[in-house]
Amino acid sequence: MISQTAEYALRAVVALAQHPDNPLTTAEIAQATKVPEFYLSKVLHGLAKGEIVVSKRGVNGGYSLSRPGDQIKLLDIINAVDPIKLIKSCPLKLKTHSKNLCALHKRINQSILLMEEVFRGATIQMILEEPSQSIPLCES
Repeated sequence: MISQTAEYALRAVVALAQHPDNPLTTAEIAQATKVPEFYLSKVLHGLAKGEIVVSKRGVNGGYSLSRPGDQIKLLDIINAVDPIKLIKSCPLKLKTHSKNLCALHKRINQSILLMEEVFRGATIQMILEEPSQSIPLCES
């Protein structure tokens, strides 16, 4: 339901949240998240533009979160790199539907709204604190 770009962004922010006092380089984040480094740099740029992360140049530089994990909602991360979009008009371009969505597309919109609500109600800190048999990222 979310794009691969959005998932990569979520993984990157979780990785950064696991190291709040230590900026991570793109290479370190890529290794921890299993995201291709070239693509990750684009994702991090979007996160910086969306004010989710900050970057620092230099020897001890890297990326870090712009604020504590309990203040970063999952929806903010997703919207920074690939906003969730509702269906506003018939995707099939049927003139009979115009702005009135059919029952199927209305139902899809309802599911998108529910997904947005879940992401709006969850923070990065919640992800880190959630009991799990594994660590927050599968292989970091």
